[in-house]
This record gives sequence, C-alpha cells and structure tokens, in this order.
Amino acid sequence: MDRFSFLNAAHTQFFADLYEQYLVSPDSVEPSWRAFFQGFDFALEHYSDTDNAGEQLVVYANSDAGTAATSEKLQKEFNVLKLIDAYRTRGHLFTETNPVRERRVYSPNLDIENFGLSTSDLDTVFDAARALGHQPTTLKAILAHLKNVYCQHIGIEYMYMRTPEVIQWIQDRLNINDNLPNFNAEEKKHILGKLNEAVAFENFLHTKYVGQKRFSLEGGESLIPGLDAVIDAAAEKGVEQFVMGMAHRGRLNVLANIFGKPTQDIFSEFDGKDYDKEYFDGDVKYHLGLTAERKTKSGKKININLAPNPSHLETVGAVIEGITRAKQDKYYADDFSKVLPIAVHGDAAVAGQGIVYEIIQMSQLDGYKTGGTIHIVINNQVGFTTNYLDARSSTYCTDVAKVTLSPVLHVNADDTEAVVHAMLFALDFRMQFKRDVFIDLLGYRKYGHNEGDEPRFTQPVLYKIIARHKNPRDIYAEKLITQGIVDAAYLTKIENDYKAKLDENLQASRKKDKTIITPFMQDEWKGFV
Repeated sequence: MDRFSFLNAAHTQFFADLYEQYLVSPDSVEPSWRAFFQGFDFALEHYSDTDNAGEQLVVYANSDAGTAATSEKLQKEFNVLKLIDAYRTRGHLFTETNPVRERRVYSPNLDIENFGLSTSDLDTVFDAARALGHQPTTLKAILAHLKNVYCQHIGIEYMYMRTPEVIQWIQDRLNINDNLPNFNAEEKKHILGKLNEAVAFENFLHTKYVGQKRFSLEGGESLIPGLDAVIDAAAEKGVEQFVMGMAHRGRLNVLANIFGKPTQDIFSEFDGKDYDKEYFDGDVKYHLGLTAERKTKSGKKININLAPNPSHLETVGAVIEGITRAKQDKYYADDFSKVLPIAVHGDAAVAGQGIVYEIIQMSQLDGYKTGGTIHIVINNQVGFTTNYLDARSSTYCTDVAKVTLSPVLHVNADDTEAVVHAMLFALDFRMQFKRDVFIDLLGYRKYGHNEGDEPRFTQPVLYKIIARHKNPRDIYAEKLITQGIVDAAYLTKIENDYKAKLDENLQASRKKDKTIITPFMQDEWKGFV
C-alpha cells in the first residue's frame, strides 16, 4: 500500500488550511503534519530547478504514477499558499510608496515563476484562496487581491509578530476592501479641506516671512488630514485626552490646523514681539507646546496636548509617555485607552537616536506602559544633508518597531486617502491590542533642513525631482475633480477663503504689542503648588 495514499483521501482545502496554520505557527500543527510540511519546504528550498523540484515532490507526496495528477494539483495548491505567504512577508518591499524616487530592487521578487507557477496557471481555480477569506478562485484573481493589499500605496510589515490571533486580526482587516481607502464624497471633501489648510498655511508663511525658519511640512502635508481623522475617530471610540510629542518639522502647521492655535499668535512670534509673560523669554515658535480643547465633528469635547520640545532630540518621547501614564493613573486607572499618546518622529532621528530603542523597550512594562502609542514618522528621505543609504544599516528607518513586535505601515504621503486609511488602521490596532503601531509617512522635504539651507548643493538629483513635483493637495484635487466630487471653482474658493482668513489674522496680529503665550497643561498643576 502507498504510504502517502492519505493525501488522496482528504480535500485539498484541508491541506491548505493546515499549511496556512503551519506557516503562521508551526508548533500548533500536529507533529506528523509538521514533519510533512517541513519536508515539503525542504524540497522547495533545495531544488534550484523549480520544475524538477515539482517532480521530486510528486514522488515525495505520492509514489503511485496513477495519482500523479492529484499530487501535482496538491503541490500547486501549496505553491499558491507559498505565494500568499510571500506577499504577506515581503510584499512591503515591492510597493509604490515612494513619491519621488524609484524603489530599491530586491531579489527574489514576487513573480509567480519563483513559486513553481506559470502563466498557464492564471486561469486555474485554487482552493488556497480560502486562506484570504475568499471562495476558490483563479490565480489571476488571487494575484490581483494580493497586489492591492500588499503592493500599492500602503506596505505593511507584520508577519514577524508571534501571536496568531493578532496576525489573523490584521489579515482579516487587510482583506476588507482589498486594503484600499473607501471614503464617501463628504469624507473626501473634508480630507481635501484639511489638506488645503496644510498646504495654504505653508504657502502663506513662505510668502509673508521669506527666508525665516519654520521647518515646513511641505512634502508631508498629508499628516494634517491624517491626524485630524485619527483624533476624531479616537474620540468616537472613547478616547478623552491626547498627548503628542514631535520635533520641529511641521509643528507650526500642527499647532494651527490640529490644535487650533490662533494664527495671530503665530504671526506675532514671526514678527519677533515680546512675550506677554515676564518670566517667559528666549524660546522660539517651533519649540513651543500647547494644551487646547477641541470639539470633534460629532460635538465631543476632548483635551489635546502638544509637549514643548526645544530640539530635534527624541527625548520628548519619554516626556509624553510619562505625561500619558500620569494622566492615566490619575484619571483613568481602570481604562488606559482613554488617553492616547502620539509620537511624531523624523526618519533620521527615529533610526539614529538610542533613546527611541530605550523608550520602546519599556512600552510593555507594567510600570511604564500606556496602552499603546501611535508612532508617526515624517520620512523626508534625507537627514539634514545625508542620503538615507548613508545614514543607517537597516532597510527601514522604522525597523526599531520589530523590537516589540509592532506592526509598521509604510505609506505614500502623496496619497492622502491612503494616509488617512493607514492612520485609522493604526488606531484600531492600538485600541484592540493596547500595543504600539508605526506609520512610516514616506514623503520629501521641499526645502533644506530649514528654509535658509540650499539642498541642491548636497542632493542635486533628488531636489531636481522635488522642484517639479506637485504638492499633495493639487494631486488629490485633480483626483476628486476627475471623480466629479469637486470642480476647479470649489478648490479655488476653499483656497481663497482660507488665505483671506490668514490675511485677516495677520493684519490683526500687527495691531498687537505682545505675543500671547498659552501655558502648557496649566490646569493640571492646580493644587500642587
């Protein structure tokens, strides 16, 4: 009797499900099946000729020549599962996430020929599709789904995580709508409005305060609609307080368009007026923090805090975690989810400063954990003047996330809907599992390290591309005009309206003698002095 005849006695879906379980958690599979799958993997890895490997596997799986066809179909099912696993594990290397450069080339790629499949299999129906939550379907349809989920404007790293339930949650979430944004017309208009505020604010400062340092957000303006969406959505999930920390890049934009800091005060700071507090002197506008009350679209009032930070140092990460934990212990000891820390990093800083590793290592310790932090990296692809290839050894600036098995979403900052989609995914993950999650916002820096630097001296090729590149608002507006959601007149109106409001506030600010400073977390100190 053929010792492998059991392979013909069961449905191929049984093998597919079992192999899928083996790929995620080998120890959870019954030992004899685990040994079988290990033998299968060994055969794939040790035959350089894929076709010959297939012949060997037929012999391995079934020595009866009369059942060769069944064994070959089973082998192809395994090959498709291998393909699915490869997209889940390595798909992030083959995404369209870089708005201004070609991606590095990685080998081997995800061509089906590398998995014992060929174009002749494209119309073959495979049970392995069930691993994606689909009914049996063609290889062509499976490939289309995998490319949408893993290789478009969002790349996700998560297969190094060790809890099958977490991995399954992520996969179920990714399979919804092929991991593509799905916003209605009103939501898209709101996203465009916030994006317009971000772009118009930077343009206004660039023309009114020529050459002054502001560490602009240009190239990463989609951060603003992303933060706006995550704060509103978190409030609906019960979050009542937010604690943010960030360096200089984009801080003024965040203060104006997320925290609601009066632009009159920002303009007074640019004009160099004295502060209204005698004890406050010598600091600069892009160091300051703010505590504010914000009302969400649904009318909920929330407390938001941006910690002061006098440098690009990542030390502020420890500060916001401490503030968050103190708020949780004082007000919400039974539910840490009520206070959400958000850490905004630079790509060079998050990869190069050791304190990031130290803070992240403490994120799950009982004495320091804060129920998960959303980390957002404003990735300019340049650290001061240094190309990223000369700045770090790791593939990504976010590879420190793997220390605590945190998922990472790499997002094309030119695709604002993808940014918002990824932010909402990150929020749901944090609320579900109380763990850190990272967003790598891959964009560019339109000007130098600050507006007084000339980047063409050190990065001439990159900045030639950037000079011709459209800003994210114009890219998104063109998309919505094509979809018939807005027209050119609508875009002109919202741009002119916002600019007119800034002009009005600029004139009002110049009638004031002092710069008004809003204290950071002033109410928290009542009763302590």
